[in-house]
Amino acid sequence: MSNAQNSTVPGIVLNNSVTIPQLGFGVFQVPPAETQRAVEDAFEAGYRHIDTAAAYQNESGVGAAIKASGIAREELFITTKLRNGEQGRAAAAFNHSRRELGLDVIDLYLIHWPVPSQGLFLDAWKALEKIHADGGARAIGVSNFLPEHLDTLLASADVVPAVNQFELHPTFQQADLAAKSRSHGIAVEAYSPLGQGADLQSETVTELAAKHGATPAQIVLAWHLGIGNIAIPKSVHPERIRQNFAAASLQLAPEELAAVSALDGGARLGADPAVASFSQM
Repeated sequence: MSNAQNSTVPGIVLNNSVTIPQLGFGVFQVPPAETQRAVEDAFEAGYRHIDTAAAYQNESGVGAAIKASGIAREELFITTKLRNGEQGRAAAAFNHSRRELGLDVIDLYLIHWPVPSQGLFLDAWKALEKIHADGGARAIGVSNFLPEHLDTLLASADVVPAVNQFELHPTFQQADLAAKSRSHGIAVEAYSPLGQGADLQSETVTELAAKHGATPAQIVLAWHLGIGNIAIPKSVHPERIRQNFAAASLQLAPEELAAVSALDGGARLGADPAVASFSQM
């Protein structure tokens, strides 16, 4: 399988000098039985960065796709996440994820949600720091951490998170959280980067799509890449997977980036990390 197409995806150098492809393929809500095929389609399109989580229950499908692909391990960047209910046993959870993925080393391991009501994310972070020190994960980070969670973590952390992954799309940009993350050298990674499709209906986006001969999704993804976000769109449709990947070749002018940025409306689509528990995840 050729890696030539992947050359169009820029990389972001994380705070520990590990490089992450700026455009990745997410498998949130991809049914376990469909995951291997979807990831193989993503590899065929050119993706080399795959984002999964223990809570998605599809790590084994990602692992099967990796094994079947024949792609050299060093060409791939694989992210998975610690399940909320396992924050008190992160080392064992990490080893389970490694077995499911069929990998000795995970490129990026994240605490999935802070779940402040549990009071365990500091303990989990210490476990992740040991996993990183022992070479099990090339980089460690967090997901859904709001400014107050970052403050609490950074007050005692020996390792600054490499990434903060949270809901971010044109109509919900969390600019203060993005700025705070970046001020500490933490890269910003956007999940639901297309606003679960809603942002694609914006007149600004559709007009830019017509202007560039692109899909609305390509415009939104090009906006993410243009302002320095890592983005992980998800799809199970091969043609859409290919179209989304092609966004890496699309560059928007500064005024076009600004026009999309002006769409921010503060409308969260997912759960609020300040109160979310998801103990079952």
